Amino acid sequence: MARKPAAHLERGYIGVGVLGMGVVGSAVVQALGERAGLLAERVGYPLRLTWVLVQDLQKRRRVEVPPSLLTNDFGSVVGREDTDIVVEVMGGEEPAHAYILQALESGLHVVTANKEVMAKHGPELLRLARERGTNVLYEASVGAGIPLVSAFTRDLAGNRIDSIRAIINGTTNYLLTRMGQDGLDFSSALRLAQELGYAEADPTNDVEGIDAAYKLAILAALAFRTPVTFGDVYHEGISRLNANDFRYARELGYAIKLLAIGRQEDGEVQVRVHPAFVHQDLLLAKVEGVFNAVQVEGDLAGRLLFYGPGAGAFPTTSAVLGDVVDSARQILQGGESRVPVSARGERRTKPMADLQTRYYMRMTVADRAGVLAKIAQALGDNRISIASVIQKETDEVARTAEIVIMTHRAREAAFQAALRQLAKSDVVHEVGNFVRVED
Repeated sequence: MARKPAAHLERGYIGVGVLGMGVVGSAVVQALGERAGLLAERVGYPLRLTWVLVQDLQKRRRVEVPPSLLTNDFGSVVGREDTDIVVEVMGGEEPAHAYILQALESGLHVVTANKEVMAKHGPELLRLARERGTNVLYEASVGAGIPLVSAFTRDLAGNRIDSIRAIINGTTNYLLTRMGQDGLDFSSALRLAQELGYAEADPTNDVEGIDAAYKLAILAALAFRTPVTFGDVYHEGISRLNANDFRYARELGYAIKLLAIGRQEDGEVQVRVHPAFVHQDLLLAKVEGVFNAVQVEGDLAGRLLFYGPGAGAFPTTSAVLGDVVDSARQILQGGESRVPVSARGERRTKPMADLQTRYYMRMTVADRAGVLAKIAQALGDNRISIASVIQKETDEVARTAEIVIMTHRAREAAFQAALRQLAKSDVVHEVGNFVRVED
């Protein structure tokens, strides 16, 4: 069970331990020291850093910490009586997940910025926190300093949320911005992002949509009041996009964004991450660079847009400190977990195959009579109606042409079947790409 309020009263402060001292962890530790007066004022009681878990005790650090506060043994500090709140800013699934479990079992409140842990284990951790009378707060796990978790748990609690459409990975949004505005290919845009520090040396989690899927799982669980984990989220990345897709998108009046989309309808929840055509007039189409934006549709509040930097040490620290202050206030009040695991119980996740949307298709075909008729037949066989066909580039030597097709709304399973049929057609040299359209 949670520790009695008298424990912190006897020592005269609320103790905070920090797991990890990387870029974000260092900023959190520094802020706890430099803003001690401000934080005490906001809480109404002093906060004190009690320990910091690191891997290497001898490593030189940008932020100085008294050696007596450093430890590389979590087991020796998790049960200490001078600590009330554990801040986890290690990243990665393990050992962070195991440490959070131990902290909760010991009756400690937990603040985490870990999207992977919350996306994979959020329902389990929230359930355990409720059983132990503690809290897991995780505002920093999605959108860094953009207040999203608190908005769903408090400000929009009286709404039925029908949909989320979000740009929640700054790396991919930067890449798509450079590809769309400067005509860079994917490899060149990625190399530039890595040089500027916007992309990791191994960018897989970002460019394959995994990071965005983690975050969507967290937001969908909050918005739709049902357990959603990473395994429920369909995800695709952006590596198959090329310069022609962006040129044709502009001509058709669209921008290309990696969207994280969550919807609930007919008792089902659909969660998906993939590139999408977004009409140039929509606000999401205008979100550029490393910025994030989350558009929410509520039945009372209407359409809302949350916008800001979605990563970085300072925005993330802002969210972490907000949760620390919230946890400290609850400790003073003897409060318990305020975030339900589910208010409505589990609901079916709608398969991607059942999605109905419009599609953009780019393909290279034989430049001869009768080609369009065969393509139309393949689409028609799968009950897909063509909205427009535009012939773009012709290679007179190879006797091929590149065409762009926009469809009317169709079922995903039918569209994928049509793609397989077209790939085998003697008039189609290559299905270059396809992108779903979000109107």
